[in-house]
Amino acid sequence: MNDASLPSAPLAGVRVLDLSRVLAGPWCTQTLADLGADVVKIERPMRDGAGGDDTRGWGPPFLRDRHGHDTAESAYYLGANRNKRSVTVDIAQPAGQALIRRLVERSDVFVENFKVGDMARYGLDSASLLALNPRLVYCSITGFGQTGPYRDRAGYDYAVQGMGGLMSVTGPSRQEIADDAPGGGPQKVGVAVADLFTGMYATTAILAALRHRDATGLGQAIDMALLDTQVAMLANLGANYLATGVAPQRAGNAHQNIVPYQVFEVSDGHMILAVGNDGQFARFCEVAGRPELAGDPRFCRNADRVRNRAVLVPMLAEIMRRRRKSDWLESLEAAKVPCGPINDLAEVFADPQVQARGMTVSSPHPLADDLRLVASPMKFSKTPVQYRRPPPLLGEHTDEVLRELGLNAGEVAALRSSDVV
Repeated sequence: MNDASLPSAPLAGVRVLDLSRVLAGPWCTQTLADLGADVVKIERPMRDGAGGDDTRGWGPPFLRDRHGHDTAESAYYLGANRNKRSVTVDIAQPAGQALIRRLVERSDVFVENFKVGDMARYGLDSASLLALNPRLVYCSITGFGQTGPYRDRAGYDYAVQGMGGLMSVTGPSRQEIADDAPGGGPQKVGVAVADLFTGMYATTAILAALRHRDATGLGQAIDMALLDTQVAMLANLGANYLATGVAPQRAGNAHQNIVPYQVFEVSDGHMILAVGNDGQFARFCEVAGRPELAGDPRFCRNADRVRNRAVLVPMLAEIMRRRRKSDWLESLEAAKVPCGPINDLAEVFADPQVQARGMTVSSPHPLADDLRLVASPMKFSKTPVQYRRPPPLLGEHTDEVLRELGLNAGEVAALRSSDVV
C-alpha cells in the first residue's frame, strides 16, 4: 500500500464521508475506497477510554506490534477499514456538526448507520444535507429502514438472520438431528452475512445514484435496511415459498432444489458433491461404478432425484464411504463433476488457486512491519483495485483533513481544547 492515488482508479475523485461503524457501513465504504474513492471515516473522539468504531475493541485477536505485543487494533476492525482516513469529531456538539457540514459541502457521498432520527437531531439528516449539497448521495443503513412499524428498533445481524428467515433454513434437517439435541435446531451463518450483503447492496445503490447524479446533477437519499436485504438474499428459497405457499425447512448440507448436492462422508473424512445437471449425474454414476443409476426412472432427471431424495441419498452415501477423499476428488474432477474439499482457513490461504488469485495483501502499518489482510475479489483489466492505505489509527488524519478544509493550527488547537475533535 502507498499513499499515491492512481489516476486510473474507477472512483478517483469521489469523496465519501463515512459516519458508519461496525460492519455493514464500513464494508460498503471499504469497497468504495478499494475502488479509489477518498473515504474519510468520522469516529468518536477518545474520552475516558472509549471512542472510535466499536469494532476497534472487538478482540482478541488484535494486531501485534513489532515486539509481539497486542495493540488496540482488532483484526475485526482491520478487516473492514483499509484505504480510509480517520478523523475524530464529536457530532453531539454544535461545532462538530458544523465541521461535518463543511465536509459535506465538498463530498459526493455520505454514509451513516445511526438509528432512525439520530441524524435529524444533529441536523445531519438527508433533507438537511441535500439542501446544503444537492449533488450529495446520502446513504442510510439501519436494521429496519426509515419507514414501517420497526423503524425505531435497533437492528443487529444475528437478530435479522432470525427475523428474515435465514436461520429457519440453516442447520441440520430434522431428519438428521432433533431440534432439542446438542447441535440441533436453527443455526446462524458463520459470518455476519446480513451486514455484509447490506454493505454490498449499499455499494451498488451508491454507484447507481452517482451515475444518476452525473447525468442529472442531482443527488438523492438511499434507504438500506438489514431486514430488507436478508429477505432479498433468500433468493430461490424465497421464490420457492412465493410459488407454493410452503415454507422451506432446514436441509442441512443438502440443496433444496438439486440432488445430489451436499456433503458426503468418505472413508477418510468428508467432501462436497455438487451435481448441477443430469449430464453431471450420469458422469458421477460412471465414476462411482453404478452407471445404471443414471438410467433409473426414479433418478434420471433432477426433478425425479429431488422427489426420490430419501431413496437415492442413502444409496449414494454408502457408495461414497468406500473410497478416500483424494481418490474421489481426482476421479470426479477428471470427469468434470463438481466437487470439493471442506477446507479450514489455514487450508484456504494455503490453497494454490487462492494464492494465484492474490487473495491476501500485505502492507506496512504504523504499529507493525507487516499487516496481512484479505484482498478484494474484484479484478479489473484496466483499473485494478488499489491498496493505498492501511486501516487508520483512531484520528490519525484529523489534522490533515481539517487543514484541507482551510483550518489553521490555532483553529484546530481550539477544537481540540474544547473536545470537538
